[in-house]
Amino acid sequence: MLDLSNLNKIEIDWKEETVWVQAGATLGQLYYAIANKSNVHGFPGGICFSVGTGGLISGGGLGTMMRKFGLGADNVVDARVMEVNGIILDKKTMRKDLFWTIREGGGASFGVILAWKLKLVRVPEKVTVFSVGKKLEGQKNSLNLIWRKKIASKSLLLIVVTGLALKKYRETTWIESVLYFYGKRTNESLEVLLDKSIPTQKIHNKGTSDFVKTPTPKSGWKMVQRLFLEEERPQMILEPLGGKLDELSEFEIPFPHRTGNLYNIQYLINWGDNSENVSSQKLAWMRKLYKDMEPYAANSPRTAYLNYRDLDFGSNDEDYSYSKAKIWGEMYFNGNFERLAKVKSKVDPNNIFRTEQSIPPY
Repeated sequence: MLDLSNLNKIEIDWKEETVWVQAGATLGQLYYAIANKSNVHGFPGGICFSVGTGGLISGGGLGTMMRKFGLGADNVVDARVMEVNGIILDKKTMRKDLFWTIREGGGASFGVILAWKLKLVRVPEKVTVFSVGKKLEGQKNSLNLIWRKKIASKSLLLIVVTGLALKKYRETTWIESVLYFYGKRTNESLEVLLDKSIPTQKIHNKGTSDFVKTPTPKSGWKMVQRLFLEEERPQMILEPLGGKLDELSEFEIPFPHRTGNLYNIQYLINWGDNSENVSSQKLAWMRKLYKDMEPYAANSPRTAYLNYRDLDFGSNDEDYSYSKAKIWGEMYFNGNFERLAKVKSKVDPNNIFRTEQSIPPY
C-alpha cells in the first residue's frame, strides 16, 4: 500500500482551462483550488469531497454534473503513471491501451497513478439546489413520477431515498452546491473543503450498487418500503445517467454503463455497534435488499459501479485466475473486462499490482 496523501500539488492553467492535480489531492482540495480563483469554472467529480482524486477518477467519477459533462474520467486529458519497472509515463510515452485502461479501469491494477490532467468545465454563476422529500408511506410511486419528468433532458438530478420528509430550494454558486450535497451549510467557509481530520466516532457500513434500465414498478417500491421499515438508517441513492454519458460509446473508456441505463443505485446501511450479532444482522439485511432488487436491475450480467466495490461479488483467488475473476469483472466492465485483462498481461505480466478485485492477467 502506498500513501500518496502528500502528493497533492495542483496547478491550474486558466487560459487552457485545464488542471494538473496530483493523485494524493482530495476532491475537496481540487474544488477549493478552482473555486478560490473562479466562480465560472468547475469539475464534474464526485459528491464526497474527502476522497482522493487518484482513486475516484481511475474508478470513474460519478457526480451531480455527469449528465451535463460526463464522468470525471471522461474529462481526463493526460496522466502521469509509474509503471511496474519504475518508469514514469505520460499520454505521449505510454501505450495507447494503457491510457484507455487507467480512466475508470481501476488504475491501481496497472501502475501507480501520480497525477491527472483534467479539463475544467464552465458552470453558471448561480445554480439551484433542492431537496424534495417524500415519506415512503403513501408515496410508493412518487419516485417514478419525478424520474419520467426529468430523464429526457440534461438537467442535474440526484434522488436519495431515506424515508424522511424534506423540502428545500435555494440558489447557490456551484461550489456552494458542492457543500450542500455533502450535507454542509452553503454559507460555510470554503476551508471546510480542505479538512482532512479523521472522525472520532466509528461508523460501520455496508454498500453495494446496481444499474437500472427500466422503470421500477410499484411492486418494487412496495418491497423497498417494507424492507426500509425494518431498519433505522437505510439509504438508496439514485444517480441519473443519460445526457452526455449517452453521447459516448461504451468502449470509449472501460465504463460501459451508458446508452440504455436510466440510473445507478447505491445501497447503503450504517451502524455504530459492531458486535457480531448486530453486524451480522445489518449485512444480512443489505444482502436481502440486493437479492430482492434483482428483478428490477440490469441483467445478463447484473452490473455494478467500480467505485462502489462489493467483495460479495467475488474476489481473486491465490492464482488470480482470469476465468474466475470474469464472474465479478464483467459486472463492473461488461465486455471491456477482457480488454482490461489483455492490457494487464502486457504492462504487468507478473501481477505486481494486485488486490482482492484487481484486474488479473489474461
